[in-house]
Amino acid sequence: MILRRSSLVALAALALAACATTPVSGPSTSTDAFAVAAAANPTFSAQRLSDHIKYLASDELEGRFPGLIGERLTLAYLQRQYEEMGLEPGGRDGSWLQPVALVRFTPERAPTASWTGADGASHALTSGTDITLRAGPADPVVKIDAATVVFAGYGISAPNWDDYGNADLTGKVVVVLRGQPEVMGADPNFYGSTTHKTQEALKRGAVGVITLQDQDGRWRRAVGGATRGQMTVKGAQDARFTGAINLATATAWGGEGFADQLTRAKAAGLGGVVDLGARLSVDIAETTEVIHSNNLLAKIPGTTRPDEYVVYSAHWDHVGKAKEPNAEGDDIFNGAWDNASGTSGLIEMARAFKNGPAPERTVVFLHVTAEEQGLLGSEAYAADPVYPLAKTAADINIDMLPFTPATRDVAVFGVGKSELEDILGRFAAVQGRAVTGDGYPEEGFYYRSDHFNFAAGGVPALMPWTGRDFVEGGIDAGKPYYEGQMAKYYHRLTDEWRADYDFTAALQNLDLLYRLGLTVADSTTWPAWKPTAEFNAIRDATADQRR
Repeated sequence: MILRRSSLVALAALALAACATTPVSGPSTSTDAFAVAAAANPTFSAQRLSDHIKYLASDELEGRFPGLIGERLTLAYLQRQYEEMGLEPGGRDGSWLQPVALVRFTPERAPTASWTGADGASHALTSGTDITLRAGPADPVVKIDAATVVFAGYGISAPNWDDYGNADLTGKVVVVLRGQPEVMGADPNFYGSTTHKTQEALKRGAVGVITLQDQDGRWRRAVGGATRGQMTVKGAQDARFTGAINLATATAWGGEGFADQLTRAKAAGLGGVVDLGARLSVDIAETTEVIHSNNLLAKIPGTTRPDEYVVYSAHWDHVGKAKEPNAEGDDIFNGAWDNASGTSGLIEMARAFKNGPAPERTVVFLHVTAEEQGLLGSEAYAADPVYPLAKTAADINIDMLPFTPATRDVAVFGVGKSELEDILGRFAAVQGRAVTGDGYPEEGFYYRSDHFNFAAGGVPALMPWTGRDFVEGGIDAGKPYYEGQMAKYYHRLTDEWRADYDFTAALQNLDLLYRLGLTVADSTTWPAWKPTAEFNAIRDATADQRR
């Protein structure tokens, strides 16, 4: 049963007082989960982390692209590590793997489109000038004639914002604004995500979802990405086609009154869609290639509640090879930081659990594929979970360990989302640190890594990040250091293993994440979303399965 202020958070003070120099204040609870976690003595080795990264980021693995030699070698390495530790396979039927079929779509030709208005005249649309179009995952060839086009504002259905009312979109094409309304804040949230907008359009029967890019820069980016190959999970639920239009096209469809409709849509939920008076015809053809990939799972069964779960996750993949080598002849994106480091952290997290007190809930170590292609491995897992999401207490995701000196902050994406942060904060206080945001809330990082697919399924999910408030030098030293590292290494050929990694903050964070996971694993209650989090209703819908 979900408790909005669960006793998970309440126990922190009593347990941590036993291991902290200064007692940590807070209410008490009847369980000893915090006490067990506080008394644990996990050991994380910088040398082992470095050794894992060195292999996983070696040229031999060719950038760990899904479906290629790098996948085979990576998964074999992971399985060997877990077998040597004595962990059990975590997949179905005793397997280490969860197959994930990916489909790569590549435009066969430029799509064609036209529209008719009230006067019946046909107007051709130029791909890349007036509109962009991509086939959905169900069929690479899409032909639709004279579909009704409606405008649904932001396409949001939320407790305080409703663009749809009781609209029936069967057979229609819906146009939605990107992002979210100003009243929801400047920082991105779930309701502004493509995931939410697509879900809401599909459940009402839409055949196409077109995003109105009313800013020139956003429109140019949409055009730039429209001709590239893209991947999806085979069988994923999506519209028959997706696309984007600019303001000029939207105005042509909606006529003189569209400006007023746009203003109204940005001020308040529409409460029902607006028929733009246009009928859209599209003809899209793409080639497809199925790529057979895998998630890998290991587990430590729970001692008393083996049918309840705590998941640690990290993506094993990276982006493979460049089209052309650089001046030094290097064409491999080795992905040492992203995410050989997080993959290594997950291996060592499993070692700490194996060597520590046995958890009461089952702890799962999930290595997902195709994060770099759009969080696809975690999407596939969430759509077909090996362990029910309703019985999963938490997901703790590790993506890019912090390679920095000691920090005062424990940065997390989307701070303020769940009680997991409260538990983490109690342990962080023992290290003399505090949980903070990542420092770039406008980027919406919470919605851009694998934990998001767990959150979208209702599971409280936490994603730590690199802190910037250095013990020596503070934010003035840490911010330029972090931003310099990102500029130099993130998704660049330079992201190779280095012998001079500073593992100080990484080791601190792994210690905290271990204690967080063990606390949740040993608790008899369930971490909850904060009251303001967007995922409460999703979690509440399965509350009866946790009684």
